[in-house]
Amino acid sequence: MDELKLDLRDFHRIVFFTGAGLSAESGIPTYRGHGGVWAEYNYEDFACQQAFLRDPEKVWDFHDKRRAKVAACEPNAGHRAIAEVQRTKPETVIITQNIDGLHQRAGATNVIELHGSLWRVRCEDEDLVVPNDQVPIEPRRCTCGAYWRPDIVWFGDMLDPGNIERAIRALQKCDLLISVGTSGVVYPAADLPRIAMESGATTIEINLEDTRVSRLYQHRIRHAASAALAALTETPIC
Repeated sequence: MDELKLDLRDFHRIVFFTGAGLSAESGIPTYRGHGGVWAEYNYEDFACQQAFLRDPEKVWDFHDKRRAKVAACEPNAGHRAIAEVQRTKPETVIITQNIDGLHQRAGATNVIELHGSLWRVRCEDEDLVVPNDQVPIEPRRCTCGAYWRPDIVWFGDMLDPGNIERAIRALQKCDLLISVGTSGVVYPAADLPRIAMESGATTIEINLEDTRVSRLYQHRIRHAASAALAALTETPIC
């Protein structure tokens, strides 16, 4: 950190690109690697459309547990630092692969949720999406009789084209990209930072270890996300 001489006041269109490593410090398990969700559960049983069609009650039992786990967690210093940057620089955009809603709970507003949100549900029969923060969710069925589905991107799902378009526009215009806690293995989201790189933005990767895309970043910080962001943004850790 001492060697990185960047002043955020020199930048005006900042994009934070965040992944599971940021929320891990709030106690939310990552999805891959040691202790990850998919090391314990088979996604084919709980996180794909086929599983939902086979047994929606089983899938909802799983997601209710996830909701309870996330609801018990709080935004950490990293989330708060990002929200503070956005407050002082309103053109700041947050692009996240996380579905936990912690950016919003920290006070952030312009958040593009590439993989959806654990706190929304949708009825595909009525093409309806509504917020829902109940734990457990009740009722599990829409008034039309169809099951609500978590409004998240499961394995095999396509990303929302509208979100992709918004993310691309933000990355094309940004002058600083800060990637935080992303593994660089979940596509197509993992490929999006290249847009900012090709557009000439200054790029920083914050992660505990190297990723398969680390070499593409101009600056690499190997510290916990909350400490690195607090130092970079001069926000106290509290």
